Amino acid sequence: MKTLFELTMDVRWGDMDAFNHVNNASYLRYIEEARVHWFKAISPDWGNPDCAPIMAAVQMNYRRPIGWPEQLRVRLLAERLGGKSLTLGHRIESATQPDVLYADGSTVLVWVDRSGASIALPAFVRDACDTGGR
Repeated sequence: MKTLFELTMDVRWGDMDAFNHVNNASYLRYIEEARVHWFKAISPDWGNPDCAPIMAAVQMNYRRPIGWPEQLRVRLLAERLGGKSLTLGHRIESATQPDVLYADGSTVLVWVDRSGASIALPAFVRDACDTGGR
C-alpha cells in the first residue's frame, strides 16, 4: 500500500477519559483530521458545495492505549480505489517512540452529490491515489 499522507499531531489533554488514556472516539477524530489535511493538500477546492465525501464504513483495531503527553503520526494509505468509493487505510503511531503502533484499520469514503446520490470519484482524488498522494 502506498502512503498517501502523514500528519503529526499532539494528543490533547481533553482527549483523555476517566481511565487516564485517550478515549476511543478520539482515535476517529485523529484520522478525520488527517483526511481533511490530505484533502486540502490535494485540492484547495475539495469541499466543493456540489459534492462531498461521506464515510460509509470505518474499522479500527485498537492496539494499545495512548497516554498523555504524546505526539502522534497518523498515516493514510491507499487500499482500494473504486469507481465511486475510496478505501483508506490508517495507522496511528507514536511520533516519539519507534515501532509503537496505537491503532490501525480502514475507512471507506463515498462521494455524493447534493441530493445524496453517489457519484464518480473526483479526478483529483483518483490522481492523488495514483501518484501516492502529495
